[in-house]
Amino acid sequence: MSGHVYFIGAGPGAPDLITVRGRTILDRADVVIYADSLVDPRLCDYTRPDAEILGSSSLTLEDICERMIGAAREGKLVARLQSGDPSVYGAIHEQIALLDEAGVNWSIVPGVSSAFAAAAALGVELTVPEVSQTIIFSRISGRASPVPEQENLRGLAAHRASLVLFLSIVQIKRVVDELLAGGYGPETPVAVVHRVSWPDEAVLRGTLSDIAGRVREAQWNKQALILVGAALSDEIRGGGRRSRLYSAEYTHLFRRARASEENLTP
Repeated sequence: MSGHVYFIGAGPGAPDLITVRGRTILDRADVVIYADSLVDPRLCDYTRPDAEILGSSSLTLEDICERMIGAAREGKLVARLQSGDPSVYGAIHEQIALLDEAGVNWSIVPGVSSAFAAAAALGVELTVPEVSQTIIFSRISGRASPVPEQENLRGLAAHRASLVLFLSIVQIKRVVDELLAGGYGPETPVAVVHRVSWPDEAVLRGTLSDIAGRVREAQWNKQALILVGAALSDEIRGGGRRSRLYSAEYTHLFRRARASEENLTP
C-alpha cells in the first residue's frame, strides 16, 4: 500500500489563504474530502479535473474514514481538507486513530487559523508588551463537546489574558456572564468577527457590557469568533509599549546596544 492521507488546513475562508504546501498537495490528490459546510468550494478549483471530490458535512466519522482508508489502500493520495488549522477543533484525533488502526499513512499540513485571520482583520496584536503576553484559545462547554471543568471560562477569565473563543457565539450571553464572574471588567474590549476572510466578513466591536446585545441584533449564530482582552483596545496604540528586542538600548545575539547608551550602564 503506497497511498497517503493528508489532513490539510484550508485556512479561515478565502481560498488564497491556503498554504503553498496545502495547495500543492490538493493539486496532486486523487481523492478530496472537504468540509463543505465550512470550506469555500472554490478551493476545489485547485484540484485535478479527474479528482474525486466529496463533501463531508452529511457524513459520519466512519463514513469519512472508510472512504479515506479505501482510497489509500488503492494507492491513492487523499486530501482531507478542513477549515482553519486542523489541530484546533479539527476533530482529527479520532480520524487519525482509525487510520492508524487500518495501517494507513497520514500527515498533517498546518493552515491559517481563523483566530489569526480575525486578529489581522481587527488590525491588532494579541501579545502587546505590558498588556498581555498570553493567548488562550477555548470555547464554552456545549452538548456535543463538553469542556473539562478545570478549563471553564470563569476560571480562564482570572488570567485576564487575550482570549479567543471558538464555537461559542450562540451562547454569547452565557459567555459574557462567565467572563464577568471570572474577573474581566465590564469595560473589557470585545470583538466578534463573523465569517472572517469570506466576502461577507463582518465585525462587531464593543465591551463585555454591550456585546451580547450587539450580537443578538446582528443575529449571528455560527461562524463567528469572540476575541476578548485589553490588547484589543484602541487606547493602547502607541503609549510607549514596545518590545525591548528592537530597542536601541538592548543588546542581543545579533546586535549590540548603541555605544553611547552602553557607556551609561554601570
